[in-house]
Amino acid sequence: MVFEVFVAKPRGFCGGVEMAVDLLEIVLEIYGPPIYMKHQIVHNDFIVQHFQEKGVIFVETVEEIPSGAVAVFSAHGSPPEDYEIAEAREIEVIDAVCPLVLKVHNEAIKYAKQKYTIIVVGHRDHIEPRGVLGRIPKLQRRFVETTEEAKAVQVPDPSRVVRLTQTTLSEDDVEDVTRVLRQRFPKLLEKKDICYATDNRQAAVKELAKKADLVLVVGSQESSNSNRLREVAKAYGAKEAHLIARANDIYVDWLKGVKTVLVTSGASTPEKLVKEVLDYLEKQGAGSIEELAVVEEDVSPFKFPEELVLKAEEKGLDVAQIRRTISELT
Repeated sequence: MVFEVFVAKPRGFCGGVEMAVDLLEIVLEIYGPPIYMKHQIVHNDFIVQHFQEKGVIFVETVEEIPSGAVAVFSAHGSPPEDYEIAEAREIEVIDAVCPLVLKVHNEAIKYAKQKYTIIVVGHRDHIEPRGVLGRIPKLQRRFVETTEEAKAVQVPDPSRVVRLTQTTLSEDDVEDVTRVLRQRFPKLLEKKDICYATDNRQAAVKELAKKADLVLVVGSQESSNSNRLREVAKAYGAKEAHLIARANDIYVDWLKGVKTVLVTSGASTPEKLVKEVLDYLEKQGAGSIEELAVVEEDVSPFKFPEELVLKAEEKGLDVAQIRRTISELT
């Protein structure tokens, strides 16, 4: 059994994930365990387990965090009431929200003040839209997941409607829903909210899937952008595509009769797990492993909250060194 392996580039950690993971490491260095984390820091079981072993306690609601504790809010963003509850309970909050998610929050606030009806396109089972919707007064917000819902959504003034999106969707999903909204609301304002990493990873898969008999997307089942990568691979020509958490999720039968395998990974997947998959494929008979770059991705690291950097400096911590050390995870 001999086959070729192509590895998509870009893949793996995005700027928001790197920032969130590095931030949690620094919070542990400053305060020591236990640190409470509202929701998974990012949607990847390997990363979550790493931090659990270091004393991070993951919870789903602010009410689960003891009064006076130190807590980190996840990269996916949080609604205002979570901060209000934390303040009332004297919980010290360090916010790891991705700057690109924060951009969507700020758009929601801006257009709500301008009295627009705001239609948020996303997945109901994902935490990110909850934070965005929380920034919009109840009477001005609408949530749409499908084209059927887009056909049915009602607004008080069809001339003042804006569309925001969950950052981890596929462009194709957004376009299907938006096409319906455009037809219904010709003056619809459309904000560009899908993040660069989601765009770039999907672009690479769209280009390379046609070369592959089998596509392996390394990522967690909870990861929206990883699920979208598998869907994009199927839609753009892959004969077979699977989402796997680690190398031991691969069935040998998938490789029977396969001539080409494409490997990619979601934006919350550390490169270590991709290397495990490539090692496994090599043992199974991969004749060659070649990285193929489709999109150049050169993004400066996202900045930490200024108050966190000041506290790190007060403790004599080298923030840059900690960021380099965490790269071992990736």
